[in-house]
Amino acid sequence: MTRSGARQEQLRNAGAEPVICDALDSVALEKAVGSVRPEVVVNQLTALPRRISPRRAGRDLAATNRLRSEGTRNLMAAAAAASVTRVVAQSVAFAYAPDGGPHRPDGGLRREPDPLYHAAPGAFAEAVAAIAELERQTLGNAEIRGAVLRYGFFYGPGTSYSTDGSIAGDVRRRRFPVVGDGAGVFCFVHVEDAAQATVAAIEQPAEGVYNIVDDEPAPASDWVPAYAAILGAPAPRRLPLWLGRLLGGPYAVYLMTQMPGASNDHAKTVLGWRPRRPSWQGGFREDLTGPG
Repeated sequence: MTRSGARQEQLRNAGAEPVICDALDSVALEKAVGSVRPEVVVNQLTALPRRISPRRAGRDLAATNRLRSEGTRNLMAAAAAASVTRVVAQSVAFAYAPDGGPHRPDGGLRREPDPLYHAAPGAFAEAVAAIAELERQTLGNAEIRGAVLRYGFFYGPGTSYSTDGSIAGDVRRRRFPVVGDGAGVFCFVHVEDAAQATVAAIEQPAEGVYNIVDDEPAPASDWVPAYAAILGAPAPRRLPLWLGRLLGGPYAVYLMTQMPGASNDHAKTVLGWRPRRPSWQGGFREDLTGPG
């Protein structure tokens, strides 16, 4: 499903039968889902810009926040009206609370029962609230079996980490610094591995929440310089915490210094899924420089 007529051919070339519909139009959405009567609905609704500015996260995430809350509510209603019994929905693995909570008092990798960061600073709190609402809607219908896939940061073709992506451009211009101690832990997943995990969740059929990330969560202090080297870009700048907060805002500081990593053990055990690219280092190198 797409809102844009210009995207129809791209979807058709990918092997899909495109439908034009806006998820915020509940009447049109119910008609579209009802006309197909699918066995499974896969909710990947987003409206992310090509470049997200941490300083302006409220602006850049607003449309996606609305899709994750209102759009998901409309989609679940349309699915119920069409007697759909299974929904798989996209969430994120980078919205966990940094303090660990009762399940992770040691501050280690987060697992699915650990709390989301509801006390997040600034506009990020709005994004976390929308993510929580998406998950509640997906898992809270007694008539529909729901599965939530908390994906890591996507990399691969068409993403911001690809050769022509926005983050690659920023790194080349030394506009993607490591802030503070760089202890924020990033979990990546290649888009093809994410797709395979989604297929596994459909075929199981899966219920509940799963972290879909690779095997090597990495602090910013490790992966940003390594990514720059793979790109052939200059080494990233290092900014003190106060300057990072001034230039990037609280969201950037959270990402760079506080964000916890996530474990993929549950997805491996229950879904039988294994990322073909278990390491972001090998994955980045394969994508950006070719095999070998």
